[in-house]
Amino acid sequence: MPPPVTGAAVDTHAHVFRQGLALADTRRHTPDYDAALAEYLALLDAHGLSHGVLVQPSFLGADNSHMVQALRAAPERLRGVAVVGKDISESELQALARAGVVGIRLNLIGLELPALEAPAWQALLSRVNALGWHVEIHLQAARLRGVMPVLLAAGCRVVVDHFGRPDAALGVSDPGFQYLLRQADSGRVWVKLSAPYRNWAAPACAASDRLAAQQLLDAYTPERLMWGSDWPHTEHRHLASYPAATQWLDAWIDDPAQRRVLLADTPLRLFQFQGDTP
Repeated sequence: MPPPVTGAAVDTHAHVFRQGLALADTRRHTPDYDAALAEYLALLDAHGLSHGVLVQPSFLGADNSHMVQALRAAPERLRGVAVVGKDISESELQALARAGVVGIRLNLIGLELPALEAPAWQALLSRVNALGWHVEIHLQAARLRGVMPVLLAAGCRVVVDHFGRPDAALGVSDPGFQYLLRQADSGRVWVKLSAPYRNWAAPACAASDRLAAQQLLDAYTPERLMWGSDWPHTEHRHLASYPAATQWLDAWIDDPAQRRVLLADTPLRLFQFQGDTP
């Protein structure tokens, strides 16, 4: 691992892919464009961001090879979050770890909840914990109760995507979002402030997610919040851009010191850019 960095800032949620890759049979999006690593690194540079986290997109399934190739091309700047099957071998997990993967993702939008209590899942979660990895979950706020208690009982560190995906009509009144706020007491949950367009209509991205961000900030403090661009914004490309994603953070969090913690201190630790685990 590289030594601790100064003046760092981390984008904790982005994707790289290209046309022609094998796609998952079950998918919500089929991209007709490329999201190239060189373009992503240039965006980091242009916005003063030192590091990025690549998250395996759902439409590529559990074939993490393209993401791994990107991680190996920029090992000091990038970490990865992989999608894996519950029966993945120990050698495959270790290979992902060597490439810079530090977590697994359960993207459950449109899918049934996995039987995480089953022995195969429990064995995988134990191996994930032993590696010092986290489990990232992406699903609607109303369904968080179906997975978070099992993950926390298994001793996992849990990262929740995209504000916890509250219902657009309910906003912060969504019982699932209120449940997420209460999980801050566990000390083992982090939340990404990212992709507001996945929760609210574009005109409301700054105002609606500011309220959600403030409630998350009160519950979790900056030490367990992070920011992500969600580049290249996949099916929402017409609603977002990298500059807009950075500006939204300024609209959500007023205090520069708090922004600094969630942009640097928190993700540098969680994603092991400094060589240790949180």
